[in-house]
Amino acid sequence: MKGLNIQHADWAVVEQDARHIRTAVFIEEQGIAAEDEWDDQDAIALHFMVYDEQKAIATARLLLNHSVGRVAVLSQYRGQSVGRILMQQIIFQAKIEQRPLLKLSAQVHAIHFYESLGFAVQGSEYLDCGIPHVDMAMMLDTST
Repeated sequence: MKGLNIQHADWAVVEQDARHIRTAVFIEEQGIAAEDEWDDQDAIALHFMVYDEQKAIATARLLLNHSVGRVAVLSQYRGQSVGRILMQQIIFQAKIEQRPLLKLSAQVHAIHFYESLGFAVQGSEYLDCGIPHVDMAMMLDTST
């Protein structure tokens, strides 16, 4: 896609845009309860945003414990590599910060996507907010 801009910032900077995307994807589309979506981790996480021109179209967060979460792409932008670009930026940033690994809780339908980025399934399937998930992790080579 042409004209994409990827930024990372604190919650105070991106809250309005990130809330819009996460509400659309998780609360409205997937039926996750608002009280399960919002937590105290947003305030201390590093947030990543993808913009198409000025429109916020994707978001994710990186926690202090190396966990990637709340990865969301607006429905009309899926299938256009936006999620891949977003995740590649998070991996790049984690390497800059010399993090030893990244981990995430993937919805089962997204396992192949995360495997294609280098993540591997860890453990068994479980339900999170009624949606099947698996834990995944990726060791990072910080020597480059």
